[in-house]
Amino acid sequence: MARIAGVNIPTGKRIDIALTYIHGIGRAKASEILEKTGIAPARRTHDLTDAEVIRLRESIDADYTVEGDLRREVSMNIKRLVDLGCYRGLRHRKRLPVRGQRTHTNARTRKGKAVAIAGKKK
Repeated sequence: MARIAGVNIPTGKRIDIALTYIHGIGRAKASEILEKTGIAPARRTHDLTDAEVIRLRESIDADYTVEGDLRREVSMNIKRLVDLGCYRGLRHRKRLPVRGQRTHTNARTRKGKAVAIAGKKK
């Protein structure tokens, strides 16, 4: 099992799909990394040699912000907005949608499970 950026990459999957298990790498970046390292996207993870895994690991470490560093960077950006007290920061603080979505209905993912109001129906 290959371990890249602190993540165990699934062995049976194609390498272009398996790389997306790393936080911060999607399909586009995965194909870009494979093109840069010269590995065919159709190869399975368990078919890679140790040298190829090392090439992948070094390429990702050198050129991309992934996993812990990326999570830390995003959380610091959100913390900065909250500390500033700007509109987006206030929305983050209240755990409401930040990007202009409606909240009268929907927004359940962000707001959490609906709470019944006693005596509402009449």
